[in-house]
Amino acid sequence: MAMKKVEREDPKGEDFELDHRTTLKKLRTVIRAIRRHSTWIEKKCGVSGSQLWIMQELHETPGLRVGEIAEKLAIHQITASSLLDGLEKRGYVMKMRDADDPDNQKTVKLALSENGADLLAGAPKPARGLLPQSLRQLRPEQLARLAQGLDEC
Repeated sequence: MAMKKVEREDPKGEDFELDHRTTLKKLRTVIRAIRRHSTWIEKKCGVSGSQLWIMQELHETPGLRVGEIAEKLAIHQITASSLLDGLEKRGYVMKMRDADDPDNQKTVKLALSENGADLLAGAPKPARGLLPQSLRQLRPEQLARLAQGLDEC
């Protein structure tokens, strides 16, 4: 089945053809690269790319809470909690209660264990993954255009 080219008008009033297939191919290239990187991390480290990213955040900022981790990774808190549970079971992350505030035992802070720090030190880079690193390399106006385009979908 042949794909149709979408006719659009540019801001100057001139018509141009927008071939969505070109963008689709580029997106697929990005997705494949992310999958390959994630698979490589799992084979080399035994943790997922997201878990490695969490470990990097805890290395840089010990004592984060689950909600703060979720915010840094732009994921739901339930997802962050599940990823953290896996890291804790393997002995890479420790959960701690605030010793300075015995009345507030609900707040759990997180830190890398020694094993977690050792794993992170030998892990492939970037620990935060390819997509976040690539997005950080965009100029602010490029990132804004990308976000606007995605919002319009």
